[in-house]
Amino acid sequence: MNLEKPLQLDVRPFHERGEEPFDAIMRAVESLAPTQPFLLINSFEPKPLLHVMDKRGFEARCEEVATDEWHVLFVPR
Repeated sequence: MNLEKPLQLDVRPFHERGEEPFDAIMRAVESLAPTQPFLLINSFEPKPLLHVMDKRGFEARCEEVATDEWHVLFVPR
């Protein structure tokens, strides 16, 4: 069990501004410590990103916590 504090990024403001958050997400992922989880807060389930992160060695746990609010925890395998 990983007890390391996740790096958190809320990308909903990107969507509100009409911006694509992919580059910001990848910068955050690149800054992670080797065993550090990453918590993404989004307005929808980011299915294409789940595949990208799977290829990078992360397991995803998705939860819709409210209307238009998803928490996606990426944990390194």
